Amino acid sequence: MAVLFKFEGARAVNENKFDGISVFRIATCIILTVIIFFGFVIRLFNWQIVDGSEYAKTVVDTSKYKIETAAVRGEILDSKGTDLAVNVTGYKIVIEKLYMEKNSENDIISALIDLMTEKNEKWIDVLPITIDKNGDYQFIKNKESEIATLKSKAILNLNGYATAQDCMSWLVERYKISGDYSKEKMRSMISVRYNMEKSGFSMTTVYTFAEGISQDMVAVISENFQNIPGVKVETTSIRTNPNSTLMPHIVGYVAAISKEEYDEKKDDGYKLNDKIGKSGIESGMESYLRGNTGIKEVERADDGNIVGEEILRKAEPGNTLYLTIDSNLQRTVNSILAKNVRAAQEEGKALAAQSTEAVKKFGQDCTSGAVVVLNVKDFSVLAASTYPSFDLTRYLDDYDYYLKVNSNAAAPLYNKAFNGIYMPGSIFKPCVAAAALEEGVITQDTYIYCSMYYNYYKNYTLRCMGWHGSINAHTAISKSCNYYFAEVGRLLGIKTLNLYAERFGLGVKTGIEVYESGGILAFRDSTEWFDGNTSQAAIGQSDNAFTPLQLATYTATIANDGKRMKTHLVKKVVDYARENTVYENNVKNAQLESTCGVSKANLDYVRDAMRSVAREGTASSVFGSYPIEIAAKTGTAENQGSDHVTFIGYAPYDKPEIAIAVVVEHGARSKYSLGIAKEVFDYYFSDRIRAIQAQRNSY
Repeated sequence: MAVLFKFEGARAVNENKFDGISVFRIATCIILTVIIFFGFVIRLFNWQIVDGSEYAKTVVDTSKYKIETAAVRGEILDSKGTDLAVNVTGYKIVIEKLYMEKNSENDIISALIDLMTEKNEKWIDVLPITIDKNGDYQFIKNKESEIATLKSKAILNLNGYATAQDCMSWLVERYKISGDYSKEKMRSMISVRYNMEKSGFSMTTVYTFAEGISQDMVAVISENFQNIPGVKVETTSIRTNPNSTLMPHIVGYVAAISKEEYDEKKDDGYKLNDKIGKSGIESGMESYLRGNTGIKEVERADDGNIVGEEILRKAEPGNTLYLTIDSNLQRTVNSILAKNVRAAQEEGKALAAQSTEAVKKFGQDCTSGAVVVLNVKDFSVLAASTYPSFDLTRYLDDYDYYLKVNSNAAAPLYNKAFNGIYMPGSIFKPCVAAAALEEGVITQDTYIYCSMYYNYYKNYTLRCMGWHGSINAHTAISKSCNYYFAEVGRLLGIKTLNLYAERFGLGVKTGIEVYESGGILAFRDSTEWFDGNTSQAAIGQSDNAFTPLQLATYTATIANDGKRMKTHLVKKVVDYARENTVYENNVKNAQLESTCGVSKANLDYVRDAMRSVAREGTASSVFGSYPIEIAAKTGTAENQGSDHVTFIGYAPYDKPEIAIAVVVEHGARSKYSLGIAKEVFDYYFSDRIRAIQAQRNSY
């Protein structure tokens, strides 16, 4: 290339410039660019043509799996922070298919069972089949739902009449279990494999083999499985119930999700290996307690090696719940109820032994009862007791205890306070009086003559417990006159009566956070109806049957000027750290469910009549000179066996704080329902009663 210079004075000037950039530099850049580009072409050729198959194999042989990580469940406390259902740190053994060698499940399970058996440790066992004393496979009693799942199309697809032995034979084949195992070992291995299948064990779903293992077991597993991939020990939160006998029906429990629950909730993010609240608050407040699961992404090569892990989302713990129940009051009510039920039964047996009557209804069959105490200001549950009850921890952990509780004829697992439905008897009469007064069927000065036998209807006579003569509604409530209310019920009509009953909360659900019965309302829920049934319904009989929770709500509505608030068990919900409040129930935000539609004047009349029940009426033997003025109504309900005895009341009369409902099944004598109510009032108002008595003694 020719280079021309010209001289201007002593300075040489380059004529081959492009805006100050030399041709040399441009050429150099072009050459370097070509070289680099050529290098890329060669490398790309090598990747795609020379080594293409090898790199393609690498891509094909690695896969990514997203695994959910469990969230810590929120805790349950009483109104003052006493532990009811809380978490403690423990250890669990998990099996992870993603890390396992192919088809190694049975060998791993066999080794784990041997180690656990040697150390007398328990593992998760859900198979509804046991081995009887003769060495035969038998279905476990009271496991009908689990047995049906086992035989279902999703698992074995067997007929309903298939035996336990039939199921075991198919399960052995299904899980390819072979080896010289004892029946016990075979059953244990099948149980684990069966639960694995139910739980959706897969590359993305980890299986929990055992929870709550000891420190010794942690060391044993770590030592024996350090070179066996797929088994490891993890720290976990173990659900415990420190006060497991206090209110087991209300707290409830958590267990593995069922197939039916999974089908219903899978769109909400539930997995087959999840746990879910099964009863009580654990179930009713599941959405608040559960928390949000995390997600971990694992990359796995075809040879089983893990080549990468990444946390995509951290798990968030559930919320913690404070209940409205005071543990001290609850414990006291439990004791009072148990004592009186036992006393009613003992006296009944003594009286029956002395009686020559063919049909003996003295209370010898009294085995059960329920009490509910509400705060009148916001309808929060202060105590809710069921007798007999059970130990929640033992029920979940002790199979022999589980069988014993399930076979108890008195049904201790049944929440009688919220689900038991009982004919109310005469405690229904204040509702009838209020409705009749408001509808103008009677006035406060309407008198009806009670001749003991009410025979308005042909071929039907209703007997009153006394010959009361000419009385008004006030006296009829105080003396509990059946004749008066049979006639008032006839005049009022069943449809109108039921309208007011529902407004007071009878025969309708209260809205409480746990499962509850809706009760039975005569006529509305009856299969047949005759005119005379209306008079029966008006005295609290016929088909009327309500829960103690509804009876307490009804009583609180009377005390609360006819306003029925939403009955509730949850005081507040806070985050897991207990620092921030999610929501709170209190007097200021109490939710109105309905109003009874009765004027203040008519309600005051009914309430004054209920006060006379305590002062000089059917409850006066216990409350006639009680230091705290109360309003009350007693009841006796006929049924098969000894009569049920019932009681409702609220106190103090002028500024109501608490309402109470008591039912003693087959209690026979009102003294036991009255005795329960008095002892509850004694405890709740103990400070005020002592102050009143001290003041009286000073005079």
